[in-house]
Amino acid sequence: MSFLRFIFPLFFLISIFVASNAQLSATFYASTCPNVTEIVRGVMQQSQSTVVRAGAKIIRLHFHDCFVNGCDGSLLLDNAAGIESEKDAASNVGAGGFDIVDDIKTALENVCPGVVSCADILALASEIGVALVGGPTWQVLLGRRDSLTANRSGVDSDIPTPFESLDVMRPQFTNKGMDITDLVALSGAHTFGRARCGTFQQRLFNFSGSGSPDPTINSTYLPTLQATCPQGGNNGNTFENLDKTTPDNFDNDYYINLQNQEGLLQTDQELFSTSGSDTIAIVNRYASSQSQFFDDFASSMIKLGNIGVLTGTNGEIRTDCKRVN
Repeated sequence: MSFLRFIFPLFFLISIFVASNAQLSATFYASTCPNVTEIVRGVMQQSQSTVVRAGAKIIRLHFHDCFVNGCDGSLLLDNAAGIESEKDAASNVGAGGFDIVDDIKTALENVCPGVVSCADILALASEIGVALVGGPTWQVLLGRRDSLTANRSGVDSDIPTPFESLDVMRPQFTNKGMDITDLVALSGAHTFGRARCGTFQQRLFNFSGSGSPDPTINSTYLPTLQATCPQGGNNGNTFENLDKTTPDNFDNDYYINLQNQEGLLQTDQELFSTSGSDTIAIVNRYASSQSQFFDDFASSMIKLGNIGVLTGTNGEIRTDCKRVN
């Protein structure tokens, strides 16, 4: 009897999870906003033509949104009565792309008012942004609804910082139903975009209080980073490419960089330089096969987009992504 008492709630939870995700569909807006993909693509193409980091900014927002309370657009909310914005949490300071989301939302509201959620905008725009710079495509499932609140404290506990070890990152992913392949594949989003000096400067001069640079940084790469972000300099708004080889393209060079000890962030290089880690074989596989990386990245993005979604009558469809209706 005790076994049955255990099985029933477990089955119930699994059923809720499956039913929730079953409500997402690639054709969710087929009758209510049939041109949603074309509208989002048009805004992303315009943004990409003027801001080379547009896609990288959007996919960061999508990841940070999904890892805190699920893919519900909570990251997009500004401070308001009863809402402490996730934008102000340390891991989100400096995040960009909110203006692009607003432009997409405005374009959609002009054609399909009150129909497309902000959470779905992030999912769709992420796929389009990756494809626009040479990356893979995948079928984006739609039908998410927007949250009515935010969870600022959850950002600090759930979002990996650039300074983490693998031991810290693993549970952050597994707690969301993601595995080690997802961790390595999604890290590959750092094949485009930039990072501020403050996210990696601790590796350059006095790593972990050693008085020396991080020994896993390539000795010829190190002086370049030190010149960009000098010790004691005012480097708050100084950026470095996450991928030193092809910084504006979505490809597998990120993993080749890791093999050469040229990962920019500690969390990047940890994937290859952590002795005995099962992530090393995955890095090697992606470095030798861009198609394998693309396939796994697409699969991991679909899994990411399914985390904790609101569907049905839960949440709402915001008319302004910055505030609840």
